[in-house]
Amino acid sequence: MNYAGIIFDFDGVLLESEHVENAKLAEYLTRLGHPTSAADSMANFMGLSGTHFTDAIEQWIGRPLPQDFAESRAVEKEESLARGLSPVAGAVDFVRSLPRDVPRAIASSSTKYWIRTHLDHLKIRDRFEPMIFSGHEDVSNGKPAPDVYRHAASALGLDIRDMVILEDSPVGVQGALASGAEVIGLCAGLHCAADHSDRLRSLGVRKIASDFDEVRRLIGL
Repeated sequence: MNYAGIIFDFDGVLLESEHVENAKLAEYLTRLGHPTSAADSMANFMGLSGTHFTDAIEQWIGRPLPQDFAESRAVEKEESLARGLSPVAGAVDFVRSLPRDVPRAIASSSTKYWIRTHLDHLKIRDRFEPMIFSGHEDVSNGKPAPDVYRHAASALGLDIRDMVILEDSPVGVQGALASGAEVIGLCAGLHCAADHSDRLRSLGVRKIASDFDEVRRLIGL
């Protein structure tokens, strides 16, 4: 392999949650009286978490979110956790095909409970434990800061500059590039529109993969 190890984002890279969650958010905002498409939601909120997420939504709608927003989101997430979500095409086979001695970690904006529960649904949790990290829980500054990627590299005992990161969102790409690692912009998820690769390239991503076969070629497997 061309790199010392691999850091995976989770939502939109391994799990088809970006497509599902942004469609639900768009429906909620539309019911609120602010017409929003799934494409609008993905363009403006994808990859954000915490106050970055809610601030971006409030800027989009031009007013504070209702008090029931957090509760509504929590109910939707619990439903997703209970039933599971589909993997990004080719993701599970790619992870299972990685040689066991290839260092790898997950660095996500989601909670570790969310990540681990869905990894259990996908039956690949054992391929990552214990190297599962959350920008929401493990570092002070979440994406687009580079902190969670550097935290993951440090836990693996590797220099981040020798690693490759698989990211799909503009927010994640910004943090991944700032970390010093090589970045592959993955455009394999259902949420990736025809111009998604152009958006990632405009942020400085040099390597783009439309599927996991292309990821294999780019990392030298």
